[in-house]
Amino acid sequence: MRTSTSGYSYLISLGLIGQLNRAMEKKYPHFTLRTVLSFLLVFLLHRSTQAQQICSRPGATPPTIKENNVVGAVVTTIVTEEGVNLTIGSNPADSFGLNGNDLTAVKVLDYETSTSFTVDLLCRKGEQFLTLILVVLIENVNDNPPVFAESQYTLNVDELSPVGTIVGAIVATDADKDRLYYSLVPHTLGFRLQENSPNILVQQVLDYDTVTGVTLILSAQDTPTSTPPSFTATATIQVNILDIDNRPPWFQPCKETTVDMSKICLSSGYTGKVNLTEQEVGALPLQPGPVHAIDGDIGLNVPIMYRFATGSDYGIFQINQNTGDITMLKAVDVAGPLTLTVLALQTSNSDQFATTTVTIVVVKKSVNPPRFEKTEYEGFISVDAGIDSMVLESKGSNRPLRVQAKDIDFADGFNPDVRYDVTGSNDFSITPQGFILMTQIPKTDSVSLLLHAIDSSNAESTTVTLKVEVMPEGVLGAPGGYGPGDMAALGASLAVLLVISMVVIGLLVFRIQKGKTDWRKLSEASIFRSSLGKGPGGLKDGVQYTNEGFQNDGDTSSVGSKGLEEMDGNRSIGNGVNSRAVEETVMKVSAPLYSNLLLDTSSLAGSDKADSEKEVKPILTKERRVEEGYKSVWFKEDIDPNAKEEVVIIPDNGEREGDDDDDDDDEEEEGSREEEEEYDNSSPQTPKVLFSDADLDDGRGTRFEDSENEKIQTSDL
Repeated sequence: MRTSTSGYSYLISLGLIGQLNRAMEKKYPHFTLRTVLSFLLVFLLHRSTQAQQICSRPGATPPTIKENNVVGAVVTTIVTEEGVNLTIGSNPADSFGLNGNDLTAVKVLDYETSTSFTVDLLCRKGEQFLTLILVVLIENVNDNPPVFAESQYTLNVDELSPVGTIVGAIVATDADKDRLYYSLVPHTLGFRLQENSPNILVQQVLDYDTVTGVTLILSAQDTPTSTPPSFTATATIQVNILDIDNRPPWFQPCKETTVDMSKICLSSGYTGKVNLTEQEVGALPLQPGPVHAIDGDIGLNVPIMYRFATGSDYGIFQINQNTGDITMLKAVDVAGPLTLTVLALQTSNSDQFATTTVTIVVVKKSVNPPRFEKTEYEGFISVDAGIDSMVLESKGSNRPLRVQAKDIDFADGFNPDVRYDVTGSNDFSITPQGFILMTQIPKTDSVSLLLHAIDSSNAESTTVTLKVEVMPEGVLGAPGGYGPGDMAALGASLAVLLVISMVVIGLLVFRIQKGKTDWRKLSEASIFRSSLGKGPGGLKDGVQYTNEGFQNDGDTSSVGSKGLEEMDGNRSIGNGVNSRAVEETVMKVSAPLYSNLLLDTSSLAGSDKADSEKEVKPILTKERRVEEGYKSVWFKEDIDPNAKEEVVIIPDNGEREGDDDDDDDDEEEEGSREEEEEYDNSSPQTPKVLFSDADLDDGRGTRFEDSENEKIQTSDL
């Protein structure tokens, strides 16, 4: 650094002033530093006034220049008097030069290298000499991008960490000292940036089983917007999600399911079978596989050990602690099933454990397992068949396909414990009888199924394949089968048969109703006959009654519609029925009816004693008879018995009751004599009873015909 003589004089003067000040303070205590400074200030002002007259810099602020400048760029211009010689006394790194009175940059300046330079300019004019000190400031320009220390980073975070947990902070630097703005992509993988910070936070609960790691891109930008000049730096961040020990062992196989935020795996247990009184050698075969459990935290995969929780008291089975294999210590001598509870727990943390059941079925040994009748089956079904339609055994038949498994351990080959199952497709199912049903429309033209026949008593099974061909509409059931037309014809035939059956049934009902009317007439006649025959001795021997005459001549369907001359005791009364046979039948049928009639009929009312001692004697007469023991009717005029005219009956009960008391004894004696004569002079011929259709329903008009005397008697019932 070069300085002028006046500068050295200035420094020497400062030193002398300091010494003088100390000497004066010792000799003259009242002479202080303030006095010295006052003299110095006056001296400097005097000198400065002289220097300013030689050279000076413009403005009160230091000169500035932007970095990355152009070589030769003017930094500032020095103001000098005429005749002043200007030179550079101090020039750091030879960065500046003079071009006349202009101070220029002879190099490209860099703010990041140096932010300022101090330049001494020497002004000389004759004997006058002045050093002008200039501080040149370098103005920063955004010419440097942000920089991350590394291009890739790795961070770790535990699963199930709370939301807001700081995973890490990745910071970038900028040589320009600019503020950096950070961003993170993507935004939907469970992480986010803290506001105005490079801190990476957990945005949602993380599950190791769902995702084990996430790759993020962190960006740092030196401006809030992308308007130039703007620079950006990026870094790749690999975030590893660490599995924690939060799940117990899982028995395999199992079905995973999620309950709220927890994931569990459900196992259905294991099954096996052993023969009664036989000891299996080696590990027992189990379904769906051997006992095996894994750590529910797959990322940790802690070893598992096994033991019996229950079932060891049988003393029959043991379990391998490391493998889980179950073996037999002795034969089973009791009927099953036997249930074992297996415990699986972590070797490093026994608090993490799980249990499952192993069911051992004890069966009697079977000689032969079930076997299907064929090695493979083929079936057919139409694409337009409805749900639950059966698969057919051939294209040209409507006969359903039936698969069966035989067991030769049974005499007829039928094992009632065999159950069927189908796998390989959800389009078909199998019935317990072995018929294949379509459960949904297949999406392909051919479906391959695997059929299983399982003996549920000992778990023995066999399999067979079934190929079902799905045929186009209208192809199946053509030759030898029954199509829609056949079924329609069958329906029409059945409808005709149904109509014919209804007609026949109607005719039968009509005949039955008509028969009931005939039998009702016979019953009424029988009741009447029985009422006449009742007395102390019952029916009179040799006397029989029929109703052949009590029919309308026009009623051809009535029994006994023939003339009086044809009605004797042994002739048919119509339709080939003998009168005696009809009489016997009527007596049997009408006996209960007569019992009721006897109780209700007014003509038989009175004491039991009078009924037992008296006898009704019907007669035919024109006079009115009032003797006791007679019931009679009288006519308004003579009637020819063979004319078959209608008889009008006039009840005469009132007048006869008035005479009962006077003639009681005479009637009793006369009745006795009549009875004796009748028995003594009885004839084997049968009297006949004739009915008038007009009075049949009210039971009043009757006629009696004696075959011997040809007498017609009419009696009031």
